[in-house]
Amino acid sequence: MATDITGVSGRAMLAALIDGERDPQVLAEMAKARMRPKIPHLVQALTGNFGEHHAFLCRLHLQRIDELTAAIAELSARIEEQMRPFARQLEHLMTIPGVGQTVAEVIVAETGTDMGRFRTGANLASWAGVCPGHHESAGKRKSGKTRHGDRWLTGALGTAAMAAARTKDTTYLGARYRRLAPRLGKKKALVAIEHSILVAVWHMLTDNVDYHDLGGDYFARLDPERAMRRIIRQANSLGFTVRFDPIQAA
Repeated sequence: MATDITGVSGRAMLAALIDGERDPQVLAEMAKARMRPKIPHLVQALTGNFGEHHAFLCRLHLQRIDELTAAIAELSARIEEQMRPFARQLEHLMTIPGVGQTVAEVIVAETGTDMGRFRTGANLASWAGVCPGHHESAGKRKSGKTRHGDRWLTGALGTAAMAAARTKDTTYLGARYRRLAPRLGKKKALVAIEHSILVAVWHMLTDNVDYHDLGGDYFARLDPERAMRRIIRQANSLGFTVRFDPIQAA
């Protein structure tokens, strides 16, 4: 009945249970705002066996949650203080699709923002461990697994890549994921997106600029004939034929 049992309504009910209140109707009436319409269902949910031992354990859990919440708040304040000198870089990084404040802070913390130590964006991606290896012997291609890199950075980039992939054809990164996933598989396609993000990071921090999105139609503009062939294949699979006629200039 409650999406978050530690929200305002949930905490009020839990506190009452710990203090000895057992009447389901009284407990349900503590619901606030959007939970008010759920009161009849809450009465049913709150009907059951809740004894002194349950109250004891519940109190310990809530205390632990409060301790962790306070620690997170303290750490967040500390991170904000440490990131203050890099405010401009954070603003640039958060213009990348999929990169929010937390991911941007990890990028700053792990790379140090000094791109002078990396000759190119590809060097940065290789150092981070999001650059697939290229092992070939006697003309045979062997494993192309990524090497172990900065796990904190790659973890943050993975979060950003998944968010960017969901943009589909509205951004360059989304279009690139959609283009690669059928051929490489979802996991390898995400690594490719991580690589693209980090190369963009190198250019942005080197030139002190925002992210410039090439657009979700970048690949169609790059190779229009291939885009048309894909449309034809899709139409044929649905039992249709298509013909392309150029639009006459006005």
